Amino acid sequence: MMKLKTRDVALIGLFAALITICAWISIPLGPVPVTLQTFAIFLTAALLGNRRGTMAVGVYILLGVAGLPVFSGFKTLNPLTFGYVLGFLPLGMLTAASEKLFPKRKLALPLGMAAGLLACYLIGTVWFYYVMHFRGTAYGFGEILSVCVIPFIVPDLIKMGLAYFLAQKLAKYVK
Repeated sequence: MMKLKTRDVALIGLFAALITICAWISIPLGPVPVTLQTFAIFLTAALLGNRRGTMAVGVYILLGVAGLPVFSGFKTLNPLTFGYVLGFLPLGMLTAASEKLFPKRKLALPLGMAAGLLACYLIGTVWFYYVMHFRGTAYGFGEILSVCVIPFIVPDLIKMGLAYFLAQKLAKYVK
């Protein structure tokens, strides 16, 4: 059984709260809004590592599934975009695992972030497709990419760069 120190529990709670606050900063952009959740998850994973980072993301998701308004725009669970929320787990895990797999490599963290983001896009987009399909709205491949992926690439790359920069500056304070 895994033992958590008080500091670990505090950091997990603090970073779950950070993800929640960043989710509330939302710009509606069609059915999938632009938020700062991915920024917060990049930062959480980079600073807390795989175990604590995954727990922080898991706590955030569980709070939302329990009905608390922690998702985009102070809302509860949205069936249409919940796939992206589920995609936050591999996003954080791949981000955190990259530095363990490739220690002392400068590009390990950015490459892990990019791999995690691709996993999040994939899970969220497939989920979106199936929810829309069951609602009776057919989307083609190009339409799905234009709604679920393309508008988010540049903002997510900016969030990734900012999280990388902050993680480098803050890492010495979070161990």
